[in-house]
Amino acid sequence: MCGIIGVVGTPDAPDALDTLLEGLARLEYRGYDSAGVALVRPGETWRARTASGTESVRALVEVCAQAPPGFASGIGHTRWATHGAPEAENAHPHLDCTGRIAIIHNGIIENHAELRAGLVERGHTLSSRTDSEVLAHLIEEARRAGADLVEAMRQSLGRVRGAFAVAVVDATEPDVIVAARRVSPLIVGTAPGRTYLASDVPAILDRASAFYAVDDDQVVRLGPAGFSAVDLEGAPVRLRQLAITWDLETAEKGGFEDFMTKEIEEQPAALANTLLDRRRGDGTITFDELRVADDELLEVRRVVIVATGTSHHAALVAKYALERWARLTTEVDIASEYRYRDPVVEVGTLVIGVSQSGETIDTIQAVREARRRGARVVAVTNVVDSSLAREADAVLYTRAGLEVSVASTKSFVAQVAALEMLALRLAQLRGTLLAVDVEAHVRGLGAVGTLVAAALTRRDVVTDVAKQLVGARDFFYLGRHVGLPTAMEGALKLKELTYLHAEGYPGGELKHGPLALIEPGVVVVAVATDPVMYDKMLSNLAEVKARGATLVVVATDDDEAIDAVADYVLRVPATEPLFSPMVDVVPLQLFAYAMARGLGRNVDRPRNLAKTVTVE
Repeated sequence: MCGIIGVVGTPDAPDALDTLLEGLARLEYRGYDSAGVALVRPGETWRARTASGTESVRALVEVCAQAPPGFASGIGHTRWATHGAPEAENAHPHLDCTGRIAIIHNGIIENHAELRAGLVERGHTLSSRTDSEVLAHLIEEARRAGADLVEAMRQSLGRVRGAFAVAVVDATEPDVIVAARRVSPLIVGTAPGRTYLASDVPAILDRASAFYAVDDDQVVRLGPAGFSAVDLEGAPVRLRQLAITWDLETAEKGGFEDFMTKEIEEQPAALANTLLDRRRGDGTITFDELRVADDELLEVRRVVIVATGTSHHAALVAKYALERWARLTTEVDIASEYRYRDPVVEVGTLVIGVSQSGETIDTIQAVREARRRGARVVAVTNVVDSSLAREADAVLYTRAGLEVSVASTKSFVAQVAALEMLALRLAQLRGTLLAVDVEAHVRGLGAVGTLVAAALTRRDVVTDVAKQLVGARDFFYLGRHVGLPTAMEGALKLKELTYLHAEGYPGGELKHGPLALIEPGVVVVAVATDPVMYDKMLSNLAEVKARGATLVVVATDDDEAIDAVADYVLRVPATEPLFSPMVDVVPLQLFAYAMARGLGRNVDRPRNLAKTVTVE
C-alpha cells in the first residue's frame, strides 16, 4: 500500500519539497519501508531516497536538508516493498537513463520481467530489482521518439499488465506531472496556483480546496492552473469531484469510522494484489523469492504448517487444498507448541511458516527449529524482508498492505489465497492435477474477490442480526470441512472484539461434550455452505435447535431449505468449497464488528492484545 504525493506549482512559490515531505509524513499510517522524492525544474531532476524502515520519512527529511532551493514541482513516495528488498536502490522515485525522467508507482507490473529483458537488450541500464523501474525506461523510449509526456504515459501503459497508480515528471517539462491508475487509488486536488496528486486524501487535505477521483485507465495531466484527463485511447474524460468533509484522522481511515472497517472493505483489493504476477507465460505458478530448486520441491513428501491465531486458521484451510490438490500429507501446528514437542522432521519435509508481520516470535522460532532439523522452509508473510522471510528458502508475499486494526481481517483472505496458490504450484510440480484443472482453479481464485465484494454489500443485514443478539453472552461456532477453520476464525473475531465467550467446534464434535452446554440463550453460529457436508451440518443444527439454541447460519444464496431451520440467515455467493472460507468469513467479520460496536468496544484496539507478538 505505497503512498503517493505530487505537486505542481508556479515558479514564484518554490515550496514543493515542504509539501512533499509533509504529505509523506501524513501517509505513514499506510505502512512503508522506504521513501523518496524527486524535484524538477528546467533541465534538472533532483532525487533523494532512504530505506530506514518506518523511520524512512524522518531520515528523508534529514537528507533533503541538503536539497538545492527553488523547486516548484515534484513527486514523493513511501514504498511497501513487493518486488525487491526494502533497500535504497529499490526505493522510489526511479529514474530513466537520462536522469531527467522520474516515476513513482503503487501496484504490481505483472509482465515486468519480459519488459526488463527487452529494455536491457535495447541498451537500457536498470539499477533496481523492482517491477516499477521499467515504467521510467518505457516512458524514456516514447519521449525519445517524440511523444509528449501524456502520450508517452499512454503508450507505456499500453504495454504493461497489472495494477498501477503511477506518476511521472520530466525536467524538460518541469511544470507538468502526468499520472494514471488502474486498481490502485489516486486523487487530484486543486488550489489557486497549485495542483496536487495523492494516493490518499490525508496527504493534501488542508492544501487542496477541491478533490477529484482518478478512475481506472484514466491519464491525467497536472499543471499549476489545473488538470485535464484522457482515457488510454486518448479520448477526453472528466474526473469525478469528491465531497470531502473529513478531518485528518477520519481521512487517514479513508472516510471510514475506524481502521477495521477500512480493512474489511479492502479485502477484494488484497486478494487481487496477492494473486497478481503469480504465473509465467507458460502457466507456471511462481514465488516472490525462490531459493530452492524445483527438483528439491519435487522431493517433498510431507508438509507441516506452523502459525498462530488467524494465520493458524488460514493454515487449516490450506491443509485441505494441499491434500486434495497436491496429494501431500499435511499437518498444521500451533507455532508456539511446535519446537517443544520434539517434532519429527524426515527427509522430504517442507515447513511453511505463516505470519502477517513476519515477526511473530513463535512462528520464527518454529521455523528455525525446523531448519535446524533439516527441513526446507517456505514463508507466507505480508512484509518484505521480514525476519520470517529471511529465514525461508522461498517466500510468498500476501501484499495485503498495512493492517492497523489489531484483529486481522484482510490478512486472513490474503493468506488463504497465497497458500492455495502454493498448493497449486506443488500440484503442478507433482503432476497431481491436470494443467487444465490448475488453470480452472487459478481462474476460480481470481474470481473470489468479486464474490467477497458482493458479500460486503450485505453489511446492513448482518448489522440487523447483531442488534437482535447483542445481549447474548455465549456463542458456539460450528463448521465442517473448510467450514471449520472459517467458524474458528469467526469465533476468534468475536472473542477479540467483544470479550464474549465464543468457541469454534467441528459440527460432528457436538455430541462428544459441547452439547451439554447448549441451552436457551446460547447462540450457535454455523457455516453451512459446503454442499458435500450440508446434510450432516443440518443434522448438527437440528441437535442444537432441539435444545433451545438460537441459530445464525451462513448459507449460500441458492439455499432455500435453510430458512426453515435457522433463526437468522447470513447469505453469501456460492463458490468452490476450497475457496469458500474467503467469502464465508466476511459475514462473520461483520457480525463480530457489529456486536462489538453494539457493546461499545474499541474495534481497532481490543484490550490486552497487540498487533505483532514478539515475545514467547
